[in-house]
Amino acid sequence: MKLPALALLVALSAQAQQPLEPTGRWLHQPVGSAPTPPMGWSSWNAFRVDITEQKVLDSARVIVDSGLAQAGYRSINVDDGWWLKRRTSDGRLQVRTGLFPSAAKGKDTSLRPFTDKIHAMGLKAGLYTDIGRNACSQAYDADSPNLPEGTHAEREVGLMGFVEQDVKLFFGDWNFDYLKVDGCGLSSYGPDRAHVASGQYREYKPTIVEGNINQSDVEGTKQLYVGLKQALHDVRPRGDYVLSVCLWGTVNVRSWGQDAGTMWRTSRDIANSFSQMVHNFDSVATREFYAGPGRWNDPDMLEIGNGEFDGNHLLEARTHMGLWAIAAAPLMIGTDLSKVSPAVIDILKAPEVVAINQDPAGHQGVLAYADSDRQILVKTLADGRKAVLLFNRTDAPAKFTLTAEHLKMDATAPVALRNAWTRADAGAFTGQREFELKPREALLFTATGKHLLPRGYFVSERPGSVYVARDGIRALEQDPIGYRALASWSTTDNGGTRPAYAGWGGPRADSTPYDQALSVQRQTFRHGIGALADSRLQVQVAPGAQRFVARAGVDDSTRGKTAAVSFEVWGDGRRLAATAPMKFNQAARELSADLRGVRLIELIARQHGADTAGPVVVTWGEARIE
Repeated sequence: MKLPALALLVALSAQAQQPLEPTGRWLHQPVGSAPTPPMGWSSWNAFRVDITEQKVLDSARVIVDSGLAQAGYRSINVDDGWWLKRRTSDGRLQVRTGLFPSAAKGKDTSLRPFTDKIHAMGLKAGLYTDIGRNACSQAYDADSPNLPEGTHAEREVGLMGFVEQDVKLFFGDWNFDYLKVDGCGLSSYGPDRAHVASGQYREYKPTIVEGNINQSDVEGTKQLYVGLKQALHDVRPRGDYVLSVCLWGTVNVRSWGQDAGTMWRTSRDIANSFSQMVHNFDSVATREFYAGPGRWNDPDMLEIGNGEFDGNHLLEARTHMGLWAIAAAPLMIGTDLSKVSPAVIDILKAPEVVAINQDPAGHQGVLAYADSDRQILVKTLADGRKAVLLFNRTDAPAKFTLTAEHLKMDATAPVALRNAWTRADAGAFTGQREFELKPREALLFTATGKHLLPRGYFVSERPGSVYVARDGIRALEQDPIGYRALASWSTTDNGGTRPAYAGWGGPRADSTPYDQALSVQRQTFRHGIGALADSRLQVQVAPGAQRFVARAGVDDSTRGKTAAVSFEVWGDGRRLAATAPMKFNQAARELSADLRGVRLIELIARQHGADTAGPVVVTWGEARIE
């Protein structure tokens, strides 16, 4: 029987989900090795395709001499522009020796002399390629003299058809440590593109259609990267590498990036304007459950040192750095280090700010307050302290009230603040404290106080300990709440900047999936987990835990109001607690489970029957481990 289009879409989406049934084992397997967010320098934002070996080596020398390497910036990444062609006799890639003269080693050019120089400086070396046949520069930097040359086949320098061969070359012969893999080869070579219509490049029917999730091949794209992951594992079975998936937030990479890469881009390319930086930050700010040790949301490289973040805009530079720190984002410097001021270097290596980013617990900051103008984000640190960032998104001064409850701390006990930028104590408060921030300013503190719970912690404050095994999304929708900045390469000659990144409806900390307050039969929960029915969340349990407690129910904001949902708690593959099926406008029910000896719990919201009105939103109110 032929399914209607919508039913088919729902069925395909459901097939792509992990099973609802518990496994009793932590499902995330790290891709490569990055227990904390990767740090380094990349050539793209500084030089685009105008890259040379000497420019890269000069930047590496600044990294070492300035103390940036000691601060953690150790990966030196060559982006697009290094290749000459693919030799058709054997498919081997040839290096543009006019740019990388040390690669001139007979007929088989080699980047091994370059990586040897980088490694001799105590650094790591990174390289760039594309998952398709052609690269981004060939589509978007047509005037560059540094594009691949030769016949159609010789200019097809991407991985498609050569994955195993190229990976052996990059990580075996050439000894690279990091690979950034773009996706322009899947999106930018359709028959409507001028460079294809002219006959310059072969047509590739796009399998990624930016901004159009329903016309994109999500599963096919995912499998290309999964195949790349396997090829990398075969060459580097110890996992001593980083794989950066660069798909600009498309093809629902939000949900599968952690299974195919070490880090994955969540947005379009960043630019050196404040509004574009905010856009990129927003693409990660609500994805706290999709990142953690070994798996990182990537809002793109740092623009610190460039444009509105240069030495004349140090406040904006600190804001940019603070946002990436609280979000546990990879820190990839993207400026010409030979031209930046010492003040910019100091921002990049600020020790207490970098420490927040590199905290070994690996939790991404969670939104404790948000409106269109202001945000407060809180990140739990490994030693129990909190990092808290107050962000004024506007061009006018803004007032903030920071409360102990934002920090999940006791409002009757003092909370001590320390300024991460000045590395000085910033006083203490009890209950709440008022701040006034300058335009575009972000204040970053660490906070020490008495936890709100006498024992244990809320699951929502340790998002890096959660793996989204199944999100319950049945039809992919673009997330509408991110800042919609005009891209630096665009104009207003069209209908507008639309929401671009699918995944609206994924689980959230202290919020429903659709950005509403958690509420069940008018009982509001400041702390908890919002999810959709037919979801399964895995939660790692801290040693010494005694029990799990939550008050669960169908959220008041739900679209679907007729289907029933039962809530289940499983520990190491055994069912520990469950509710009877519950419906909209029924009071929340308490679940309590003995966690002694349990290492992994799985929270399942199981839907019973269809609901034609829409997704059923559920709340795990005050979900905590004691």
